[in-house]
Amino acid sequence: MTTSFEKALNTVSQLPPEQQAMLVEIIQNRLIESRRKEIAQDAKESIATFQQGKLRPQSAETLISQLQKVLEEDP
Repeated sequence: MTTSFEKALNTVSQLPPEQQAMLVEIIQNRLIESRRKEIAQDAKESIATFQQGKLRPQSAETLISQLQKVLEEDP
């Protein structure tokens, strides 16, 4: 039995190349919009956390340094 993903791929492969390209563009746009919504939600939560006093203001240099340390730890 094939999976839904395989069925979708088979269906797409039956489309003309122009429609396949349109489908790719639509999916990319939906992914971009989904990511934008996720970023906006993260920002709202971060602002609320800051306004509740759970975060302290920091300089850009401090934040960049902390981010670099985290990135160096991740393989």
